[in-house]
Amino acid sequence: MVETSKFKSGFVALIGRPNVGKSTLVNHLIGQKVVITSNKPQTTRNKISGIFTTENLQAVFVDTPGIHKPQNKLDDYMDKASLSSLNDVDLVFFMVEPEKVGKGDEYIADLLSKVKVPIFLIINKIDQVHPDSLLPVIESYQKLGKFAEIVPISATNGNNMEDLISTLYRYLPEGPQFYGSDEVTDRPEYFVVAELIREQILRLTQQEIPHATAVVVERMNQRINGKLQVEATIYVERDGQKKIIIGKGGSMLKKIGIQSRKQVEALLGEKINLHLWVKVQKNWRTDPSFLKQIGYDSKDLF
Repeated sequence: MVETSKFKSGFVALIGRPNVGKSTLVNHLIGQKVVITSNKPQTTRNKISGIFTTENLQAVFVDTPGIHKPQNKLDDYMDKASLSSLNDVDLVFFMVEPEKVGKGDEYIADLLSKVKVPIFLIINKIDQVHPDSLLPVIESYQKLGKFAEIVPISATNGNNMEDLISTLYRYLPEGPQFYGSDEVTDRPEYFVVAELIREQILRLTQQEIPHATAVVVERMNQRINGKLQVEATIYVERDGQKKIIIGKGGSMLKKIGIQSRKQVEALLGEKINLHLWVKVQKNWRTDPSFLKQIGYDSKDLF
């Protein structure tokens, strides 16, 4: 545990291939859901700051989309969002799985070779492998470059988290507390609510659907009979996808609504009525004007 009383603070970028556990790590440290998680890759689309605060430490974690080869304008945005987070941070966490280096990790390591700040190699999911298998993994990554620290963890089970926090403290500079102790993210509530709804779509629909959906909270400022009214639109690219989201007799949309409502109520700490609509916006992932409309900066798309 951290023993000194000097207050330290800074910004930490999380970089890694899709689905290595970046969002899970942020949520575990913060102690509540800030970014959505899924067993499907490329869940995170935006840089999302999770704010971890103790008596003498505040680390602002910038969670980024997993870096991968772009297939459309949205993918291109996601990659640029990841790389831009390496500017103006104090540390970089390069997260990997406990297996030998792959081509995707080599690509990221090459990008990180140009970074001036300390880089931690965070080997996640150690609960899934035998400890003896970690040494070859570490050796394979050491060949890619020099890391300030190598920390094996399990973001799901919390293994070795105290060591990670203590090591983080040693590297962060002395500085002010940027956010209040009760703040856990710099994203507005409506954005997090939209992400929680999208998480349930990821979990409940078929493989062809998740990355063809976007969720926009249209209104969240009215209460009726003591319940907050949340109105959100789910955008898909094709009529067939709309049918899957709605389901037979509206069954799938009802499931999405029920599960989303539970998550949103837990986040907001109050009862809500959730109203969902599904609309077709053809090829929205390659439409810069629509991407800007739903919160992606068009200048980052080219």
